[in-house]
Amino acid sequence: MTTAVGRRALARRRTPGMPPGEGRSTVLTVLLWLCSAYFLLPLVWLLIASTKDNTGLFTSFGLWFADRFRLVDNLVALFTQHDGDFGRWGLNTILYSVVSGAGAAILATAAGYAFAKYEFPGKRFWFAVVLGAIMIPTTALAIPTYLLFAGAGLTNTVWAIILPSLVSPFGVYLMRVFAEEAIPDSLLEAARIDGASEFRIFAQIAVRLLSPGIVTVLLFALVATWNNYFLPLIMLTDPSLFPLTVGLAQLQAASEAGGGATAQFSTVITGSLVSVVPLIVAFLYLQRYWQSGLATGSVKS
Repeated sequence: MTTAVGRRALARRRTPGMPPGEGRSTVLTVLLWLCSAYFLLPLVWLLIASTKDNTGLFTSFGLWFADRFRLVDNLVALFTQHDGDFGRWGLNTILYSVVSGAGAAILATAAGYAFAKYEFPGKRFWFAVVLGAIMIPTTALAIPTYLLFAGAGLTNTVWAIILPSLVSPFGVYLMRVFAEEAIPDSLLEAARIDGASEFRIFAQIAVRLLSPGIVTVLLFALVATWNNYFLPLIMLTDPSLFPLTVGLAQLQAASEAGGGATAQFSTVITGSLVSVVPLIVAFLYLQRYWQSGLATGSVKS
């Protein structure tokens, strides 16, 4: 009898119109929508709030537009106040993020490839050090990093932001795991038999096979440097070197110190919107290389 019941249940699951796991699919779909709303609603609010003036922010519903559309006026005020400091902060952020992201991706790729494909004394120890570095919060290293750079005379320079951002322990770990699976040892041996040098093997073979992982590390490093606030705050004192995070915080503090009549919260919110647009563009642009690389690596001959 139990067997008959089980057969009928199996038949119902295989009946068209009643796919298996229908209840679980509904729950997962609801959870997916909730997660999407959790991440997208702040962006929607930021976009809508950027179209309001200082008064409309406090007199209208947060997720709907005010009577007057002030996005263009807010953008003009943002880029013209204080002799165009916001544009300078944006260029600084692009410089820090692009150089740090590219450098971190290159170093993480080389280190991960070495850990995955070479044998050398202390390999397990040094990889354990890399794993331990992942556990340490970056804020805990900020003060020692400042003291080190102060002793070298590099504080209040662009190198005080770029050099610490080149180190990505998680990127090294990710590239080591990716290189172990993406690069066959037989391919490396064939290249060595053909007389290729180790650098040529890495540059012309390994880098191409590791391109999806490289893009992933690049995106992580780019976003981390773009959103970094604490390190530039303690390293930089010259406003002309500020990134967007520190610049917007200074702008907000100056606005609040001026009192309600001169506080321009709409300008700060518009600056926040402008600051996230390059990240969205970078992700959408690099995503095609990420996906195409993953699709290529999934095809086996």
